[in-house]
Amino acid sequence: MKRFIAGEDRQQITLLPDCLDDSITADNPARLVEVFVDELDLAVLGFAGAVPEATGRGAYHPAALLKIYL
Repeated sequence: MKRFIAGEDRQQITLLPDCLDDSITADNPARLVEVFVDELDLAVLGFAGAVPEATGRGAYHPAALLKIYL
């Protein structure tokens, strides 16, 4: 997965919360969405770009985009 644009590390220290992961409670539905999408095999489901090309600028990983959409 080197060819994809990497998102921010949720353990990264920021100015407001101690880290990005601290701003989402343990029972927040966003955590369910993350676990659900991480378990999907996006290439089998037909998501275009699930396997990155060797040339051109790296894209955002389809899983990250699906998490945002959901």
